[in-house]
Amino acid sequence: MSPNSMDFRQMRYARALEFTIHEINNCTELLPGITLGYQIYDSCSAEAKAVEVAFQFVNGLDADFNDSGSCLNSAAAAVSGLVVESSSTPPISMARLLGLFGIPQLSVYATCACLSNKREFPAFFRTVPSDQHQAASLAKMVKHFGWTWIGTVRSDSDYGNNGMTTFLKAAQEEGICVEYSEAYFRTQPRSKLERVANVIRRSTARVIVAFLASGDMRFLLEELAREPLPPLQWVGSETWITDVDFLRFNMCAGAVGFGEPLAVMPGLHEFLVDLSPDQALKSPLLTELWERSFNCSLTGASVDVQPCVGSEDMRMLQNPYTYTSQLRNTVMVYKATYAIAHAIHAIICNDTRCNKNVKLSPWQVYNQLMRVNLTTKNGYQVKFDSNGDPVVVYDVINWQYNKGALDMMTVGYYDSSKPKGQEFRTSSVIHWVGLQTKVPVSVCSESCPPGTRKAVQKGRPVCCYDCIPCAEGEISNKTDSWDCMHCSPEFWPNSKRDICLPKPVEFLSWDDTLGIILTVFSITGAFMSVCVTAVFYRYRMSPIVRANNSELSFLLLFSLTLCFLCSLTFIGRPSEWSCMLRHTVFGITFVLCISCVLGKTLVVLMAFSATVPGSNVMKWFGPPQQRLSILAFTLIQVIICVIWLTVSPPFPFRNLKLYKERVILECGLGSAIGFWAVLGYIGLLAFLCFILAFLARKLPDNFNEAKFITFSMLIFCAVWITFIPAYVSSPGKITVAVEIFAILASSFGLIFCIFAPKCFVIIFCPEQNTKKHIMGKDPSKAL
Repeated sequence: MSPNSMDFRQMRYARALEFTIHEINNCTELLPGITLGYQIYDSCSAEAKAVEVAFQFVNGLDADFNDSGSCLNSAAAAVSGLVVESSSTPPISMARLLGLFGIPQLSVYATCACLSNKREFPAFFRTVPSDQHQAASLAKMVKHFGWTWIGTVRSDSDYGNNGMTTFLKAAQEEGICVEYSEAYFRTQPRSKLERVANVIRRSTARVIVAFLASGDMRFLLEELAREPLPPLQWVGSETWITDVDFLRFNMCAGAVGFGEPLAVMPGLHEFLVDLSPDQALKSPLLTELWERSFNCSLTGASVDVQPCVGSEDMRMLQNPYTYTSQLRNTVMVYKATYAIAHAIHAIICNDTRCNKNVKLSPWQVYNQLMRVNLTTKNGYQVKFDSNGDPVVVYDVINWQYNKGALDMMTVGYYDSSKPKGQEFRTSSVIHWVGLQTKVPVSVCSESCPPGTRKAVQKGRPVCCYDCIPCAEGEISNKTDSWDCMHCSPEFWPNSKRDICLPKPVEFLSWDDTLGIILTVFSITGAFMSVCVTAVFYRYRMSPIVRANNSELSFLLLFSLTLCFLCSLTFIGRPSEWSCMLRHTVFGITFVLCISCVLGKTLVVLMAFSATVPGSNVMKWFGPPQQRLSILAFTLIQVIICVIWLTVSPPFPFRNLKLYKERVILECGLGSAIGFWAVLGYIGLLAFLCFILAFLARKLPDNFNEAKFITFSMLIFCAVWITFIPAYVSSPGKITVAVEIFAILASSFGLIFCIFAPKCFVIIFCPEQNTKKHIMGKDPSKAL
């Protein structure tokens, strides 16, 4: 059925029906001995005319047709099926009526998704895919090329409205935003057309999806051509993207869309052009075709047009009627006709014989059409699903310049039977708007790079957003991320905040500047202790060494050497053993050191008391008692440390809370009570020693041991009292450095205050190193 008698392309469809029926009638395998007849009606693209024709089919055919077949006694002839070439609206009205009588209707052009509803249109079939598939496929195409900001325009008809509804739903699921969606029908006022054109001109979207019938699209393009139009990338529905008439609109260069697969129908071109004036006069439609093709009057009925001379030749024409190099929809007529023929064959034929007397029922034809699964001699598959729709296969069409003129090129395909994600493929270079080979960009907002997240602009679609940098400690590792992810506790973002990197691990290492300085001071202190020990050993028989209890002095120097060296255990990567060792060794060596100082203080006091007549104090605090007291004091600290290590020992752990961007590797105290018990015991001994030394401060001037002990204990207590708040408040590796500093400072205080004056006398003032001077009988002053 031709929508418009003036449309050469629709006339080609009608003639393709004749060609196919002639081919079937000449086939010995399909309907042998049976001749198919046909009638061709012109609906003139009018819904009312289509309904009128439908009533004629139901009640019997009249004489207002082009009898190109062999339907003798046409009024009584049974209608086995209709091949309908028309847009969606007329077939909808026909299908509602014909479906009541079960008369099969095969459309080669109606794509409205609503026609797949078998309850409303039970006898409707089609060889062209539904708009539902096309619209969803167009949405996938738009998504495939990265367009997220588009405009749409549609025909204000069943075809356009239903198709666009499906497209918009699919586009929303694909994350595509629509700036505008306009509708137009060619019979609407011109003001409506102008408004739609102005919306397109003012839009910021550079891609426009046009779901329009050919007639509506022609009006729109002609209106847009009146004023300059910014470069637009057109995405077209199958109706106009495969229409060669539109190739004259250069503004659509680079357009892409879907079309029926390109087909070849051998012999069709020769059939179309093999037409003489006498043959044309036999049919009103062919007569009109001839007269409009050559702009002459074949019947002589028109006085305004010159009569045809008879030398006109169809082979010399170049119009849509003879254009057979892009057969897409035409082959749909071929498939539909073969489907009806095979359905009839299945009913009346058995093997190679057919029963001409079988009376066909439309429902019989319908049932057989549901079972049709054939491949024509040209290799075209014909099969319908439960909704009467075919398998969805499209060619991807691109309008490219070929030898200076626009032409339709096949650059890929879409096959719904392929696995998900593989349906859409492009195999050739696509030429875009402006003759570009790079995909044009159409976005409301530029993509947000990794390290940022999208924040929708208030009152605008989701495709319009701002790029917000990820918050501290968060990353986004992909483009256009809606959310940022938190890095795990031991990781931290890089400067771009697009990847989580392991946090640097910080501890007081050997190669750290602070670690090197403390190591040097520690070794220096230990070396000084050894040197003092050597001096004292060298002059062990001298009065000043003997007078200061040389045994306690050597033990004190030994403990000071250990105090200096124990600070080295605090440097380096904390481990299970180093954490336990550093605190326990420090606690025991310092108690040993303070015990020796306490012993020397007691010796001074006892020695002074022993000078009183009748006093036998030294009897009770001789060398054995001194050794025992030092051992007892030290053993108490050892017991405290053993309990600490047994109950809850220090352990290495990764401190993730102190700094956000790095990990502090430090030694946990385990039991805080154990740590403070060790320090408290050292402080108790130091305080006791300080009190005793302070009491002995008024001894004779030449006997300076008590004063030196007092000063050393004053320094010791000052250092460790200051240490407590500094230790608690210091961050990271500084905490360890503070503890080492306290150890070194107190150790240097002891060695300088107690041993430096004696070494000075031994080395530089040997004249003072006499028993008389020490006993205060020498008139010169001792240090």
